[in-house]
Amino acid sequence: MRASCWMGKQDIRVENVPDPELLNARDAILKVTSTTICGSDLHLYNGFNPTMEKGDVLGHEFMGEVVELGSGVSNLKVGDRVVVPFPIACGSCAQCMAKNFSCCENTNPNAWLAEKMLGHPCCGIFGYSHLTGGYAGGQAEYVRVPFADVGPLKVPAHLTDEQALFLSDILPTGYMAAEFCDITPDKVVAVWGAGPVGQFAIASAKMLGAQRIIAIDRFPYRLKMAIEKAGATDVINYEEASVLETLAEMTGGRGPDACIDAVGMEAHGHGAQYLYDRAKQMAMIELDRPIAVREAIMACRSAGIVSIVGVYAGFVDKFPLGALMNRGLTIKAGQCHVHRYLQPLLERIERGDIDPSFVVSHHMDLEDAAKGYEMFNSKQDEVMKIVLRA
Repeated sequence: MRASCWMGKQDIRVENVPDPELLNARDAILKVTSTTICGSDLHLYNGFNPTMEKGDVLGHEFMGEVVELGSGVSNLKVGDRVVVPFPIACGSCAQCMAKNFSCCENTNPNAWLAEKMLGHPCCGIFGYSHLTGGYAGGQAEYVRVPFADVGPLKVPAHLTDEQALFLSDILPTGYMAAEFCDITPDKVVAVWGAGPVGQFAIASAKMLGAQRIIAIDRFPYRLKMAIEKAGATDVINYEEASVLETLAEMTGGRGPDACIDAVGMEAHGHGAQYLYDRAKQMAMIELDRPIAVREAIMACRSAGIVSIVGVYAGFVDKFPLGALMNRGLTIKAGQCHVHRYLQPLLERIERGDIDPSFVVSHHMDLEDAAKGYEMFNSKQDEVMKIVLRA
């Protein structure tokens, strides 16, 4: 089969790789109908994860048709159209029973590696390095889905792929980011990053009833979408205005009640601090550029909430721990527990509360994956979200 493979830093190639096979009674094989390039895939593309290996199949956002099932999967049948959560969860460990599916204790065969990096292991993730298990991803014609009796959600025939596809990751991630904020009608929420996850965080904050939602980014087309499609009430272009000063002015000096970091390890900025972080990250002295999360902490009102769903890999410098502690801030963070949100968000889509397809800007064939990565990385042609057809 054909699959999008990581061959090195900024080197993606669509190659012939072996077809997946059933390895366990709880496996399924999917024929992929739609997959995407996620913003967090760019961290792999740009070489910031040291556990990638040449030939790894990428992609953690995908959906498709069931073509083969293991004997232990009774909730699906061949021919079912399903969307698959990016975290791989067993459904029976203590974390899964607590609905903390991205903290599953049984699905990462490289748990020892994650323990060294993170203190405790995280779950297995499709197409996202050997730190998360080395599972082949869904930017391919076919994919093996472990624990298929737990993860995949059947998609109603009346929904298009574009309406259901983002249930795999970015819609639940944006929703969880907003849910972390304990939103009530009087709350002001600021969102760093108006990429796809940020757009869904904004839309989710609106669904949950936030009074005011402020989007922060540097690309005018993304800020325009935040207002016109996602539901932001205000925007800040951080290349044109000081974020901290503008947020203070907007909120009477108090700061937003909750701040969402939907950016992660490759945050952009300007000035000496940005150059410091970029230089240290390029030298692999510092794994992440924590510009957005630093700013979110400093901007947030005292006793407020900082919600972090942007992906980080390891250690950061100059973290404002004093501000966090002395002003009584709460940090809520995590890879999304996608399984927890699948059915409720599917119901919201069916009710018309949200149509996630508004983030789709480009369609491409799987064979054009390398072009898609380059386009997304350099923000060409006002790219927002690329859907690949296998």
